[in-house]
Amino acid sequence: MRRILHIDMDAFFAAVEEKRNPGLRGKPVVIGGTGDPSKRGVVSTANYEARKFGIHSALPLKTAHKLCPHAIFLPVDYEAYVAASAAFKSVLLTVATIMEDIGIDEAYLDISDHPDHHEVIVQKIKSGILEKTGLTCSIGIAPNKLLAKIASDMQKPDGLTVFTGNDIAEKLWPLAIRKLYGIGPKTEEHLKAMKIETIGQLAAVAAHDLIAQFGVSYGQYLYEAARGIDESPLVTHWEPKSMSRETTFQRDVRDWQIIARTIAALSKEVVSDMTQSGYAARTVTLKIRFDDFHTVTRACSLECATASLESIRKTAFACLKRVELNRRVRLIGVRASNLEKLD
Repeated sequence: MRRILHIDMDAFFAAVEEKRNPGLRGKPVVIGGTGDPSKRGVVSTANYEARKFGIHSALPLKTAHKLCPHAIFLPVDYEAYVAASAAFKSVLLTVATIMEDIGIDEAYLDISDHPDHHEVIVQKIKSGILEKTGLTCSIGIAPNKLLAKIASDMQKPDGLTVFTGNDIAEKLWPLAIRKLYGIGPKTEEHLKAMKIETIGQLAAVAAHDLIAQFGVSYGQYLYEAARGIDESPLVTHWEPKSMSRETTFQRDVRDWQIIARTIAALSKEVVSDMTQSGYAARTVTLKIRFDDFHTVTRACSLECATASLESIRKTAFACLKRVELNRRVRLIGVRASNLEKLD
């Protein structure tokens, strides 16, 4: 029988900060942006004490501060989190060789052929990560990736949940539909309008009805996912579809020189990312978000793939000529796509 393990580190960024500063433990800690809630930025991670106040990832820092003024706000220290991520994943690779790295704080392992019982495997992972990083994790084990990911979120922090084929009705179906991977706010709203609020209620809907509502691909996915069906393999190697950089101004700008310097700087960062990874791009896209949150994108294609800074920068400015700068600008982004691997 297939056994897939999903590991999710507990409040990862905040946990790394608490490890190097034990005085933070037991206090609400919010990680995001520059760590200044009076400035623009969003929450990257909040520890469990902060979550009690309704603070969650992607929430504006200013809103988080209103919800919990006495919280400790810290800037994102990405280098420290990457180092901790590498450390815990090195422990995983001592347990199984088939690993899908899906983010800085989570991964899948295929333990189907592992001779040990899952409790032994979990104990080895948890003790190894604790010894190497001082951090805790939550683990889900199931016959597929879909159920394993749902399971890892069911008993946080430092939890373990095991799904078997016989647990669908008892463990999966009572959950809110939003717990099903791939269902976002719009789909949730659509399903609730159909009087579907739990995964079990979704599982009771015929496939042809879901296909009629959501199209063949997504409708079929919802039909199978609600029944715990997922045959997707672990992906151990992937090629990026695009590389991008963007910045949000602390104050909305209208000065063309500032906008131009920002586009040039972002283009340089994107080219640096491409050259370090060994890619060239055929398409450049410029993203502009105005002070009213209206967002426009303009794309230009190149005759051949390039990693030339001059070409990428010139193409980004060619995109800018197609944008009417009639309002203050809040955010600028540059993306390189249609990537090709360099020899």
